[in-house]
Amino acid sequence: MIHPSTFANMPTSFIRSAALLFLLPLGACINIPPLVAPNLVRAAATVGPDSFVVHVRASKGEFDIKVHRDWAPLGADRIYYLTRARYYDGVRFFRAVDNFVAQFGINGDPAVNAGWKSSAFPDDSVRRSNVRGTVSFATGGPNTRTVQLFINYKDNARLDPRGFAVFGQVVTGMSVVDSLYKGYGEGAPRGKGPDQDRIETEGNAYLTKDFPLLDYIITARVTDAWPK
Repeated sequence: MIHPSTFANMPTSFIRSAALLFLLPLGACINIPPLVAPNLVRAAATVGPDSFVVHVRASKGEFDIKVHRDWAPLGADRIYYLTRARYYDGVRFFRAVDNFVAQFGINGDPAVNAGWKSSAFPDDSVRRSNVRGTVSFATGGPNTRTVQLFINYKDNARLDPRGFAVFGQVVTGMSVVDSLYKGYGEGAPRGKGPDQDRIETEGNAYLTKDFPLLDYIITARVTDAWPK
């Protein structure tokens, strides 16, 4: 028998992975990529399928994102790795601005954020426009994409020349995305919403305390992987 004190000093990501193993039937085998690894840039350079669907269970309901590798190969590969690693489980939609975007992707665990902070990957060329329902990685300039995503609430073609490369599109459940809580508005310092730097360093503890109405992802899974 394992005493509860055994887990007291273990990282949250380790405990979550261990719990998943106990749920498996005897003899079952899964392949979950590391959420935190010594060289995440190299580890995350997994080539994904030509297309796949990410099924998202969120606090307001469920929606599906169809990912197309030929739209943005590097972005598609990164989202494939992150989703299979359970990275987005528990992640808040920290910036939902009406008639613009819903943004998310900063992990609730500061230790995980520290590991991914230097995991930027090269840009893709923009091959599809940022129309309503499409999904892109957020970027702070050339070759700075890491883990943050946004879903377009409207046709945002003005983002195309700024390098926001669409890799997928919400194909079911866009009404769920539309219903995400938007009351906090734009993020700090321009608005009264969450400060991204504090999310990175304090995680969901900060958001739960100061922004309790934010919607969040329960699970995000590639639908042909275990578990669905």
